Amino acid sequence: MAKIIAVANQKGGVGKTTTCVNMCAALSLMDKRILLVDCDPQGNASSGMGVSKSQRPNTYDMVINGASAADCVVHTEYGDVIPASKELAASSVELINKERREYVLKEAIASLYSEYDYIFLDCPPSLELLTVNALVAADSVLIPMQCEYYALEGLSDLLSTIRIVKRSLNPEIALEGVVLTMYDGRTNLSMQVAEEVKRHFPGQVYATVIPRNVRLSEAPSHGKPVCAYDALSRGAEAYDQLARELVEHNRYAVTRV
Repeated sequence: MAKIIAVANQKGGVGKTTTCVNMCAALSLMDKRILLVDCDPQGNASSGMGVSKSQRPNTYDMVINGASAADCVVHTEYGDVIPASKELAASSVELINKERREYVLKEAIASLYSEYDYIFLDCPPSLELLTVNALVAADSVLIPMQCEYYALEGLSDLLSTIRIVKRSLNPEIALEGVVLTMYDGRTNLSMQVAEEVKRHFPGQVYATVIPRNVRLSEAPSHGKPVCAYDALSRGAEAYDQLARELVEHNRYAVTRV
């Protein structure tokens, strides 16, 4: 039975998609059965896994047109992907009149649970209906957080949304953890933000931090996760460590929100 993890942060540019893609690839190298469901209309997670944004059927067809989830799966050497395209941007409007609109994604991917060890949901950088669908479908939420001051400000909004979802739609949802991204140990700001986050989330911040790394930035333009682009880079090593930490973490109960 798959563990379903929503990777979410309503602030853009915090390394959400980078984390999603590279965690999937790192876990796949550990012989885990991985599915990445791209719920972001930008489709960057799809292209980062080497899948064209024009691939059909895709997430839009699955949640709006009723396409079978199995038919939407694209197999890659880094894990399986259900890709996204720009049409997904209209889905929040199209979902409004649907019955059980918050459960559409959960019900769509339910048939795949037994096929994978981990299913990652790459959420849009906003708290819209697609994100709510991902939170309803998920067992837990992984929050990538950039080591900058403004990243702290938006975190309370996301946690508030998670609590609302937990109270009314998905009582089992838990906090998988917070991942610090774009960390630069040479700056006081990165260290201060890291300490502040650890103080607010005791025991819920991953020990592995993701450094600022040129190879991490370059890999998406080649349609590859960083482990395939440069396996010896600091970015690849960090995501390998993070994947191992996540697997170890899941031997125990995750933290309830």
